[in-house]
Amino acid sequence: MYLMLFILVVTISLFVWGKFTPDIVALISMISLYLTGILTPSETLSGFSNPTVIMIAALFIIGEGISQTGWTAVAGKKFIEWAGKSVPKLLVIVSLGAGVLSGFVSNTGTVATLMPLTISSAWSIGTLPSKMLMPVAFGSNTGGLLTLTGTPPNIIASNALVENGFEGFSFFEFALIGLPLLIIALIYFRYVAYKILPKNKTNNKPVNIESTLHNWIKAYQVNDAYYRLRIRSVSPLIDTKLKKWKLEKNYNVSVIRLKRRHPNMLKGIPQYEEFPDLNTNLKYHDIITVKGDTEAINKLMIEFSLGLLPLEPETDELKNNLINQEVGMVEVIVNPNSIFVGRKYKLGDYFNRFGIQLLAASRNNKPLTKKEFTVEAGDSFILRGSWDSIEELKNQHGNLVICGSPEGMAKNVESLNHKSYIALGALLLMIVFMVFKIVPGSIAALISAGIILLTGCIPMAKAYKGISWISVVMIAAMIPMGIALQKTGTAQVIANALVDYLGAIHPVVLLGGVFLLTTTFSQVINNSATAVLMAPIAILAANSLNLSPEPFMIVVAISASTAFLTPIGTTTNAMVMTSGGYKFMDYLKVGAPLLLIFLIISMLLVPVIWPF
Repeated sequence: MYLMLFILVVTISLFVWGKFTPDIVALISMISLYLTGILTPSETLSGFSNPTVIMIAALFIIGEGISQTGWTAVAGKKFIEWAGKSVPKLLVIVSLGAGVLSGFVSNTGTVATLMPLTISSAWSIGTLPSKMLMPVAFGSNTGGLLTLTGTPPNIIASNALVENGFEGFSFFEFALIGLPLLIIALIYFRYVAYKILPKNKTNNKPVNIESTLHNWIKAYQVNDAYYRLRIRSVSPLIDTKLKKWKLEKNYNVSVIRLKRRHPNMLKGIPQYEEFPDLNTNLKYHDIITVKGDTEAINKLMIEFSLGLLPLEPETDELKNNLINQEVGMVEVIVNPNSIFVGRKYKLGDYFNRFGIQLLAASRNNKPLTKKEFTVEAGDSFILRGSWDSIEELKNQHGNLVICGSPEGMAKNVESLNHKSYIALGALLLMIVFMVFKIVPGSIAALISAGIILLTGCIPMAKAYKGISWISVVMIAAMIPMGIALQKTGTAQVIANALVDYLGAIHPVVLLGGVFLLTTTFSQVINNSATAVLMAPIAILAANSLNLSPEPFMIVVAISASTAFLTPIGTTTNAMVMTSGGYKFMDYLKVGAPLLLIFLIISMLLVPVIWPF
């Protein structure tokens, strides 16, 4: 037992010191428990086969799918619209969103979904993610108290009542205490936590599409000679193929994109032809995006009875017509050893190998205005293609320097497509599975993650990149700590002594003791393990004093979800640690006042709602 306490103290000290990453500290702790003979090999490695750990990895994939398919950008834009320029208001919005969502989705699923959105919104409104992410994590922990299935300790507490011959809690009964706590937490975030949260600079600033496009317009004159033309009812282009008219050769005009006014998915006619080729059929009312000089466009309009559509503001025009969830743009610089050097290209040409189109070029910081030019080392291009093609170009062509972050830009495209709704459907399916207990939570998360991967919402490589492996490994390596605390009897001895001492004073004092003991354990071991450990002890204490066990079970559930003091207390705390740049002491500084508030409110309300 003393050896167990020593390892626990050293582990916490290493976390506080911050010299090593959290996953390394957790692995050191796990190996120490085995080398000292406290745990068997199977117990030592049990965390890596734990369903919770598998579910966490799957939830990261689901969150990445939601982000990659545009929902993060769309929701982030709405959050910013609601918040205006008010950072405190945005803080309340994201925290409230985390609280409400976690009542129906697991806390980890909530944070995995909202974390990229929160990061994006924070940067966009002019603040740092460290000012937002911890309240999202704490809000999700609190919101789990809104429903029976909101968090595992709720279910454990209810099942413990049933197993001991009492009636379990109803689905929304926890909201009687969960809702007041969530409201109080939001007030705390808005007026107290906001002032003491750290200002940690991190490297996760999302790409700002508007500013990027503005820079391209200025440097490359991308928007010059760029027009949208509508095919009128008398146009000879109707029901013909592009190759018949040789627009490139005869008019020096490149066709960039085609929008169907009358798409028909049943007949295989999509709304957009992102890269029209020579065999593309033209239809009445189609809108073609073309690039060419004004004289050529005027000639084209007269000869083919085309209508000129008004352009939007430059940045919006490019973003709305050339970038979406499927297709993007990228800036590249040609190295001296590149195969492109010395070759002749025309603006609008395709690189067939990658399916990418050359939209604009620049040399010595001046745009190349000639239609045809010979590539020199140091030239820079604006290329347009599918995001997958851009990724392939990035991975296979070492002699082109990719500027900026195409992957980051893809995440911040606000348009939605069919894959967006597949990803959202997968998330909703997981919620249904969890709410109605159709399958275990880990299986529900794996099914939803599988749908996202199999339908191509995100490539497999990006899915693995989206998983925070530091968090996953740390949680898996810390689960054996809970096993060791129970196996050595350390937790049992401490719990019995505290309950025996406080029970003789007053029921509320005993209730406070149960709260403090449970929250102490929850700071260092899994909240489910904490609830499993404390539930029978609390029921035994209540029965010995002829008190109703209900208030004690509610307090066990509440306090098991108040791991606000350490990054290892809950999965959600660990998930935001790296992205927020938080240190161990940041959790203690922000979490201690909130924990004290929760203790006071619980002692006041729980005995009233669930009498002794």
